[in-house]
Amino acid sequence: MKPFFLLLSLLLLSEKTICKGEELPFVYKIAIKQEIHQASQRALIKGLKRANDANADYIILQINTYGGAMDAADSMRTAILHQKIPVIAFIDNQAASAGALISIACDSIYMSAGATFGSATVVDGSGKVLPEKYQSFMRSMMRSTAESHGKKRVVRDGKTVEVWHRDPSIAESMVGKDTLHVLNFTTEEAILNNYCEGKAQNIEEVISLMGIQECRFEEYTPTALDRIIGFFLLPVIQGLLIMLIIGGIYFELQTPGIGFPLVLAIGAALLYFLPLYMEGIAQYWELLMVIVGVVLIFVEIFLTPGFGFLGICGIVLFAAGLVLAMIDNSLFRFPGPFNWGLLVKPISTVAISGFVSVAGLLYLVNRIYPSRLFNTIALRTELDGNTGFVGVTVSEPTLIGSEATVFSDLKPAGKVLLNNKLYEASAAYGMISKGSEVKIVRMEGGRLYCEPIALI
Repeated sequence: MKPFFLLLSLLLLSEKTICKGEELPFVYKIAIKQEIHQASQRALIKGLKRANDANADYIILQINTYGGAMDAADSMRTAILHQKIPVIAFIDNQAASAGALISIACDSIYMSAGATFGSATVVDGSGKVLPEKYQSFMRSMMRSTAESHGKKRVVRDGKTVEVWHRDPSIAESMVGKDTLHVLNFTTEEAILNNYCEGKAQNIEEVISLMGIQECRFEEYTPTALDRIIGFFLLPVIQGLLIMLIIGGIYFELQTPGIGFPLVLAIGAALLYFLPLYMEGIAQYWELLMVIVGVVLIFVEIFLTPGFGFLGICGIVLFAAGLVLAMIDNSLFRFPGPFNWGLLVKPISTVAISGFVSVAGLLYLVNRIYPSRLFNTIALRTELDGNTGFVGVTVSEPTLIGSEATVFSDLKPAGKVLLNNKLYEASAAYGMISKGSEVKIVRMEGGRLYCEPIALI
């Protein structure tokens, strides 16, 4: 019997140890060690979701960033403030600008020796300070984030008074009234002003300062798919994809049939929309807006004369679809006034990419095509009658007003038969089918321009 009771005691002890292990606090770590943009926003939100699904007791954000996009920082701040699990920031080097906003949103802040925290003035991509309306918006966001942590009671001069847990005026000072008065804390200064709970050199020391001796620990690790999606969500990559879409459509319009430019445009569109759709940011109707916009542009060019209402509508729908695809539609459902600052980055990305695309296309058409680099795709052979080329010389001005028969479909370019001779021709507008009777209305650059006789 004695061995039986000994075995039973061992089993009970083992079960007690297992239960004790299950009762240990569960700490989940998420690293923010890059520029704040849509990819880092996505990583944080994914990490917070995994921490909630795993029933973590604490979330530690290891922060080392010089800042980044204001809209992404605002979304990350909001996600942290809505967390029911306590979120702790560990600034192990820098938490500047957008990083300061994210840190203040956390329930507790710990800093390493030599770390700094603050300098949240809003600047553009070149570092130039933006106008006052942007600074005012950032100051209010920093102030309200500090206020979200509420007040605490302290004894001063023998009286119990309520003070802010994080002083909103200090958070506001990190944006500054001007560039000469922008607050940036060292670790000791942050501790002195109640913006840091303690000094730690690593995650283990942070956990110890939190009063936790033993715990279960897990770190958010993005998958290969997460990294790929995060790469295509980078603003620079999105801008390049937009340029490829616009460039592919343009060059497809310059060449008959379906060729490589259209394939390139479709491929770039897939790489632009698919990551956004997989993340739940883009919706199918936004992709439909872009498709309808392209169709309207094609209709305006090929089926209607000039470039008017349909073309403008097509461009507006195309641009609006690209912009809205970058914005999480859930933001439109939040109560209260809409944060119009969230539109700055999407509109800027689309506008700058569109401008660079148009400027680049003009340069390519006029400069690069004649170069040796494009010998394989640019026609450089001399075209004369001996090689089968049929043109119109300036010595035949009397062809204007003549009637001809369409020899090959004018879509819009083709050939017409006039006086038993073939001429290069184009439809003045629209397309003209083979066998139609046309009239020559003008001649430019050795090419005849025709209109159907029935419409003249």
